[in-house]
Amino acid sequence: MANGAKRFFKIFSKNIKELTAAAPYQVNGLRVICVHCQYDRFDHGNAQLNTALLSFLNLDFANRSANILTCDRCGYVHWFNKDIKKVRT
Repeated sequence: MANGAKRFFKIFSKNIKELTAAAPYQVNGLRVICVHCQYDRFDHGNAQLNTALLSFLNLDFANRSANILTCDRCGYVHWFNKDIKKVRT
C-alpha cells in the first residue's frame, strides 16, 4: 500500500508540474512568439476587461475577459481576444 501511494504521488506531482510549466501556444493556428525577446514559452492567465458603465453599476463580473500570455523569459505580457491553444511538445 505504501509503495502504491508513493508511486501515485510521484506521478501526480509530475503531471501538475507539466500542467503549470511554461509552454508554447497557438492563436488562430499561428505559433505565438514573444515580440520582445523572440522566446516561445509562456504562462497563461486571464484578465477582466472592465468598462466604466458596468463598474459604476458594480457589475464587473458581466464584463468580458481576455487571454493573456506572459513570456517566461522576459515577462512581456501578450493580450488576446481570441481563444488560445496550448501546443503539446
